[in-house]
Amino acid sequence: MVLKIFFPQCCNRADSGLLVGRWVPGFDSVVVLAVIHYPFIPGQVKKYLSEMQSAIQLELTVLGSWSMPKDGQEGMDSFLKDLSTIFPQGRWLQLSRELGKRGFACQVIGRDAAVPPRGQPKEGGDDEKEKVIFIHYDQRKVMLSHLHPAHGQEPAAEGVSELRLVFQTVAQSQPLFFLDKYDDGPIKLTHWQSEGREASILVELIKQASVPMCLVLTWLLSLWTQLRSIRVLNMWPVRFVSSKLSTCVQLSHRTEHLQTISSPRRAQQHADFMRKANIFVSFLVDIALGLLLISWLYRENRIGRLANTLVPVADVSVHTLPPALSKKPVCLCVLYSARDIVLHVAKELQELLQWLMGAPAGLKMNRALDQVLGRFFLYHIHLWISYIHLLSPFIEMILWYVGLSACLGLTFALSVVSDIVALLTFHIYCFYVYGARIYCLKIYGLSSLWRLFRGKKWNVLRQRVDSCSYDLDQLFIGTLLFTILLFLLPTTALYYLVFTLLRLGVVLLQGFIHLMIDIINSFPLFAGGLRLFRPYRLAEGVKFKVLCEEPGMSLHLMMEINPLKLSTAVQQYRIPTYSCYPKDSWAALCKKLFVGDLIYPWTPLHKGSKED
Repeated sequence: MVLKIFFPQCCNRADSGLLVGRWVPGFDSVVVLAVIHYPFIPGQVKKYLSEMQSAIQLELTVLGSWSMPKDGQEGMDSFLKDLSTIFPQGRWLQLSRELGKRGFACQVIGRDAAVPPRGQPKEGGDDEKEKVIFIHYDQRKVMLSHLHPAHGQEPAAEGVSELRLVFQTVAQSQPLFFLDKYDDGPIKLTHWQSEGREASILVELIKQASVPMCLVLTWLLSLWTQLRSIRVLNMWPVRFVSSKLSTCVQLSHRTEHLQTISSPRRAQQHADFMRKANIFVSFLVDIALGLLLISWLYRENRIGRLANTLVPVADVSVHTLPPALSKKPVCLCVLYSARDIVLHVAKELQELLQWLMGAPAGLKMNRALDQVLGRFFLYHIHLWISYIHLLSPFIEMILWYVGLSACLGLTFALSVVSDIVALLTFHIYCFYVYGARIYCLKIYGLSSLWRLFRGKKWNVLRQRVDSCSYDLDQLFIGTLLFTILLFLLPTTALYYLVFTLLRLGVVLLQGFIHLMIDIINSFPLFAGGLRLFRPYRLAEGVKFKVLCEEPGMSLHLMMEINPLKLSTAVQQYRIPTYSCYPKDSWAALCKKLFVGDLIYPWTPLHKGSKED
């Protein structure tokens, strides 16, 4: 039988005294937490242990004695051995170390009459020959670290592992380790202790200041929640529009984050603490990036440079703006240039439609249908240009709201940009919807008529294709309709292809913006910082290194912490975020594009909802 003693590094040169720790329940192992220095009074030691047990909710006992004799302490070993009668144990550990030697001498003394406490290993018949392995560990790192399950390990197995029980024992003994070493008391111990008081005082001041801040934030969030619960704001049109606007979704998402941060309840589990910390750091970084964006835009007239960059693309330059606008801030020039870019895009769309109404790329189109579709889309472009001119007087008000949005964070500003892009390209989205619906109807019509030629039909009730007999008139009408739809398909498909490509370009732009928003919202910055600068805080396992292996002495190992992989830490502590679009695979997306089903922001068709 092998007895494993987890011994703290800070106690290697402790004065002679008693070992305080805990037997690992279910295993032949013991965790040493501290050494009580000689001289001491046994009654005070028992009182101190009872106080610590009630504070940390762990069963602490006197495991044995630690002897590192100095000059004038020749009888210390026999004195410490006699203390086993005062602190009865199933097995009494006698550890001794001589100055100048690396290894320890360990003697395990069994008591036949004593009954070992619950969780302690049973006594063997030959205690003198029992092998002992010393495993040295860093108390501070083990206390602050959280041991994650190994890859492929099940939670049921990890809950009874010896290593996890050791980590939990050291972590729960935190009040013992944070005793100030400058406080003189009746009992002196050797263990890892907090260095200095200044940092502890600052931490306590921050904790005390955070309480009223959380109360104020909770009150403000309660007012905001009551405002959102107004019946007018919960009506279907308002709720539908707010669910489609990225700004409203991001505001709701950040409200949930602030409610989590300002919660007065203390995080009980490690996952809850990491989630709160990640959300808090993400929120601070988001606000800092927003303020940095504002300071960058308004410094060294960068907005004016941006205006000068946008002007050549527009139909009119900044110098041709109205005289009343010449005294306005350069930010207005940017928005007016943006308006001119929209008008320029509308002009390009007109030229594209005129090209499609002719013979695009030498293709022979159905002239009647081509003219109808072209004039239909041109009419919408004229409506869109009128809408842009109608919106021009409100540009200054829009400017100030857009500028102030960055104060709420970079993600909020990006959400506003995404909504502006969606509003400015709404006519492209309408063109895509019209083209997709016409193309989809023709595709489903051709597929239905093709089944008619083969004597098949789509069974709506059973959602399958069944056999069916058709008379001559039905086949004749079906042939005529099939021929008409087939010859009109190229013209419709060309319009659908062009507007789908335009729509995909807008979707890619908005997707890139939402990707940046999701990265800021969901990336666990706190966990990533711990993994880079304090890798022992997120432990995946341990490794052992041989420290001392002398003949006649016990084996000494050094336990080092293996940090969690950065990719695993990011994946495990990633903050859940929202999704403005349905999750489709590439195959499903290509199929929807081929048959003309609408993509983002409409939800996909459910399986089996085919139309005949």
